[in-house]
Amino acid sequence: MLEGQVRIPSGCAISGIVDKSGKRMSGEAIIKSITVMHDRSNGLGGGFAAYGIYPEYKDYYALHIFYDNASTKKSCEEFLERHFDIINLSKIPTRKVREITDEPLIWRYFVTPLATKLSDSQLDEREFVAKCVFRVNTRIDGAYVFSSGKNMGVFKAVGFPEDVGRFYRLDEYEGYCFTCHGRYPTNTPGWWGGAHPFALLDYSVVHNGEISSYDANRRAIEMYGYKCTLQTDTEVITYIIDYLHRKKGLRFDEISSVIAAPFWQTIYRMEPIKRMTHEYLRNVFAAQLITGPFSIIVGFDGGFMALNDRLKLRSMVVGEKGDKVYVASEEAAIRIIEPNLDSVWSPNGGEPVIALLNGGVSNGS
Repeated sequence: MLEGQVRIPSGCAISGIVDKSGKRMSGEAIIKSITVMHDRSNGLGGGFAAYGIYPEYKDYYALHIFYDNASTKKSCEEFLERHFDIINLSKIPTRKVREITDEPLIWRYFVTPLATKLSDSQLDEREFVAKCVFRVNTRIDGAYVFSSGKNMGVFKAVGFPEDVGRFYRLDEYEGYCFTCHGRYPTNTPGWWGGAHPFALLDYSVVHNGEISSYDANRRAIEMYGYKCTLQTDTEVITYIIDYLHRKKGLRFDEISSVIAAPFWQTIYRMEPIKRMTHEYLRNVFAAQLITGPFSIIVGFDGGFMALNDRLKLRSMVVGEKGDKVYVASEEAAIRIIEPNLDSVWSPNGGEPVIALLNGGVSNGS
């Protein structure tokens, strides 16, 4: 069959690299990795998240924003000026790539909340920024904040991921962690804001699969002030991660036990203390359980977590070489950039792989 004429929900490609020592690497490697999985994409969405790329502005939030037109840009900048001290602003550098068309205006702002606004809001700094992001994305028509963390950035577009990487000149960036995604669409049309990764603050998610619990997860997370504007399951996963980690203080291994919780019969066979922990997480955070096939890489300040659903319905391979940890949908996407791995394995269903700066690699057990 011709590409694009058949729905392939098991498609999509995800890949990630982190250097646990914090040493920065070029974005060229992650582009090379995702290119191997070209046939998992169809040109309707690709993107990257990169961490550690703005060391000179590491104390400021980097807002990456799409604009439909100059009028929308003016309205959004007026909003930003009322709420933030803008340290620097510029177009995000791009290069002409024949395959990338219909690009919006793409701008970047390094900001910090105005002290008076932050004090009046009675919110902590990160919650203030998150609420401002939602204000822009829900109230300023034609403006979309697609990245809002410190010392990190999301770069995404409609196109094959390797073309998106060249378009954003990702090879000219250096970071300690990169994740990427190539999209095969399932339920939503391809557009620039709908490409992966989805991000809020420093949390980013790339996702292969389709969650059947979308409606229940969306209704539950919107009770806590999140606004799901894109009708896509990956957006909901991102907000669930933010809620569980930033707002509820769960560790990433605990988060994995919420969103890919063991079956009850498995929990009942656990030793008493472990069983009590899992019973608590399943009961208290039942609405954040994600069902359906998925594999995800969650990027955050200081590392990433890779996780697939508890039945392992989507492929995921992990490799290690020295301080570097690799995750991809296919082993070939790892071997192309590091053919001589120290170890390689496929995680069990629901078993997180957590790689941290200055730390080891945990499988959550």
